Order: sequence, then structure tokens, then C-alpha cells
Amino acid sequence: ERYQQILEDLTAIIQRHQPQEAAIETLFWFKNQSTAMQVSEARGLILATLLKAGLKISQYTPLQIKQAVTGYGRADKKAVEKMVRLELAIDQNSAKEILDDTFDALALLLCHQASRKLKKL
Repeated sequence: ERYQQILEDLTAIIQRHQPQEAAIETLFWFKNQSTAMQVSEARGLILATLLKAGLKISQYTPLQIKQAVTGYGRADKKAVEKMVRLELAIDQNSAKEILDDTFDALALLLCHQASRKLKKL
């Protein structure tokens, strides 16, 4: 049921916004094998949906994302959140209502944006 929801939501987003490309975080090491399997399955579904839609896909490691956003590849979540807030002008009060996953997605966006700028040079 969860995978069906991911498929439907992502398909609707693609249809509504008609992006040309997408960015996704690569898998990282998980202590819990069950969690790793679920994330792998969801990621596979997401990649298949993006490919089916004909999107160009860029993949980034957590280290690359942190490096692009904070300048330090081993930065903690708080440092990443702070830099995302600064870069996107999100005030402290608004930030309290934003989920960690949303900050992760915004950090991925900023990383991809920086990567695209470098490729144009």
C-alpha cells in the first residue's frame, strides 16, 4: 500500500510540474537490514518511475550533499538545516514546522543546483 502511494504521488507530481530532470540521494549504510530493504525497494520504485517519465536522473551521496550545502562532507543534520535555512531565506519560526525529510530534500535540491552550475562552467 505504501509503495502504491509513492508511485501515485510521484506520478502526479511529474504530470503536474513536468520536470526535465530529477535528483536522488544514493543509498547509504544502514544498521537495520529491514530498513535498508524498505528504502531500497522504495528507491527502486522511484527510479523506475523517473526513468519511465523520461527524466534525466542525477544521484548524490550524503557526503556530496553535505559538502555542497555546508562546505563540509561530514556536517551534522543541524548544520545542513542551518545552511538550507540561510540559503533559502527560511526564518526560524517557519523552520520549526518543516520536517527533517523536507530539509533533506531541499539540501539535495541545493546540491543538484550547485552541480548544474559547475557543469556549465
